[in-house]
Amino acid sequence: MRTWTKTRAVVVAVLAASALVAAPATAATGPATDCCGGPSSWTTGDKSALGTAAAGTASPVWFTVANGVTSEVFYPRADVPNMQDMQYVVTDGSSFVDLERDATDHVVSMPDEKALEYTVTNTAKSGKYRITTTYLTDPSRATLVTRTRFQSLDGGSYRLFLLANPSMAGGAANDTASWDGAGLVASGTENLFGSSTTVVSSIQSSLGFSAHDNGYSGAGSDCLTDLRADKTLSNQFDSVSGPGNVVQCGQVPVAADTTFTVALGYGASAAAASGAASGSLSSGFSSLESGYRSGWNSYVGGLKPAPASVSGDTQRRRAYYVAAMALHAAEDKTHPGASVAGLATPWGDVVNGDSLNDGYHRVWGRDLYQQATGLLAAGDTAQPRRMAEFLWNSQWIGSPTAGDGTTYPAGAFPRYSPVSGVAGASGQLLGCCEQLDQDSDAIVLAWLTGLTDSATYAKIKVTAEHIRTTGPATTERWEEQAGRSPSSIAAEIAGLVTAGAIARANGDTTSAASWESTADSWRGSLDSWTVTSTGYWGAHKYYERIEKGTDPNDSGQICFDEGCFYEHDVVDFGFLDLVRLGIRAAADPTIAASVPATAAASDGNAPMQVTLPNGDVYFHRYPHDNYGESTTACTGWPANGPQRFGRLWPVLSGERGEYELANGRSAAVYLKSMADAANDGYFVPEQVWDRSDAACFGLGRPTGSAAPLMWAEGQYLRLAQSIDAGHNLDTPSVVKDRYGN
Repeated sequence: MRTWTKTRAVVVAVLAASALVAAPATAATGPATDCCGGPSSWTTGDKSALGTAAAGTASPVWFTVANGVTSEVFYPRADVPNMQDMQYVVTDGSSFVDLERDATDHVVSMPDEKALEYTVTNTAKSGKYRITTTYLTDPSRATLVTRTRFQSLDGGSYRLFLLANPSMAGGAANDTASWDGAGLVASGTENLFGSSTTVVSSIQSSLGFSAHDNGYSGAGSDCLTDLRADKTLSNQFDSVSGPGNVVQCGQVPVAADTTFTVALGYGASAAAASGAASGSLSSGFSSLESGYRSGWNSYVGGLKPAPASVSGDTQRRRAYYVAAMALHAAEDKTHPGASVAGLATPWGDVVNGDSLNDGYHRVWGRDLYQQATGLLAAGDTAQPRRMAEFLWNSQWIGSPTAGDGTTYPAGAFPRYSPVSGVAGASGQLLGCCEQLDQDSDAIVLAWLTGLTDSATYAKIKVTAEHIRTTGPATTERWEEQAGRSPSSIAAEIAGLVTAGAIARANGDTTSAASWESTADSWRGSLDSWTVTSTGYWGAHKYYERIEKGTDPNDSGQICFDEGCFYEHDVVDFGFLDLVRLGIRAAADPTIAASVPATAAASDGNAPMQVTLPNGDVYFHRYPHDNYGESTTACTGWPANGPQRFGRLWPVLSGERGEYELANGRSAAVYLKSMADAANDGYFVPEQVWDRSDAACFGLGRPTGSAAPLMWAEGQYLRLAQSIDAGHNLDTPSVVKDRYGN
């Protein structure tokens, strides 16, 4: 997706569930004073479960699950994480202390395939116990609610501790922790998006906590550290002496087979957080579950039925329903239409978590367009309209001066923004690299959703003029290189043509003619700008990934971490957007010649196209891509040395499927490939492993990047519905008709 530049963090402590035992007479109490805890990180981007209430604004909380346990929990917006992880610790008090994440085998299931409710069954590798937890949120409150069943499988007597590792208001470095008599309270204040934000959490159990502890991560007051020392909780601190990286735990009284509920409530104050948690517990899990499922069932029931391309196969059908629900869940509840690119930080376990990081929980205009077209294909017209309105009301830069005093082109869109839009962005967010395809996507989406009123058109006119006078060279869709790329120019042409249609609807034929003429001119020059006849691959004639000048046969180079290479030897599949957007016919000979040349391209490490033993087909982004894990160690990104290589992207299988469909050929294998790439929660990931099994990943299985990647979920919905329709549903008819495709 996009290149990541964050500091690696040494994780001194991860969320551990501490098995609490009865405190000895000499147990330390009062405040923990061994401030301030070690550095923190976030968690892997591969989420096997996520959820939020389907409707309303009363429950602005989102949960995620990774490696069998709770990972980032977002509140009060979809771009503010407040938890690193939360899990159980089990001990017998004498011979072992188990951390749930590491000591168990995980099985993820869905009680209802039409609701984002998940059950995670964690069975001890030792065979001693089983922990089964079901996740949902209270539709009426800002509370994550879990129902857990603890079972002793061997007749042993065990102690169970819930361990929380909060990272309040987006970071872990300045948190406080305390016991209020009913539950564990954590609080943090950060300067978020230009304003001071305080977030408070309260953890309460339906069985209460028979013991509790608040401490600093990695220090002696850390309950996991304490338990591992002598299998006994020697410290039972009620609070911490000052802000730092805190951890909290509470002992849940359990017998051989015990079921209980835990409520993690949030608010702007301790009273609000505690009230949310206690209110959810009072409502009872069964009642909350009924309301939560009903909300999701209602949303899914309002969509088109699952198409025949997926309905007869369990894996493909569940991936379809989950894709639609994940896209709906990605929308912020305070800022309608602001749908984040993902509820994850790719390789977050090596990303510093002391303060807020951008992750994928931001709004990219390009991703928003891809999500919206997927939802439109699935039958949701309301959310895509809100997405278009968000782009034009919250991300569009009307003034050339942004809030941070930096000058930007009027009519441009930011690289990405918080869910609050550019008003909450900084120069770092806006100043990286303008991407004219995102400006163009916003116009196309306005046309697709009927957002063509005169007020919006006044903004579209400024943006279309900006594209006309600035393009076609721009930073391409992978946000790494600037120049003339087929994918960006395709978006720009489609943007100008749809802007022309909107202009005509508003009586502005002069502007329409100008933009359409520019689009025609760029289409006519496209091949001379971006098609090489001296390339290395295939018959030597094909579309380049990007041309920094205007001569695709010159000796211009593109540089990567491993070295510099001729532009005409570096390819990607971006040219397929020329077909998808109706600018070139699927049977165009240059398009046809570029497909096999691109598929065979290799950087000596792996070809662009990889076919798995089961027939699934996946693609790398381009030769020399280094956005992925090391091939020699499970160390996450960024990997060091020559063994970096970008992994396979299931979204590219969907793009290839749309091209095959436009050619009148079957796209079934590409739809199947996307579904097969999904993880245990049926989420389509950003990347899958591209070679033989390693210690951490299996061939064709998700890596630690991001799952779900909302762009991929939108692509999956589009392809599934387009297969049934017999044509690509996201091709703008006004563009297709203009160019006779």
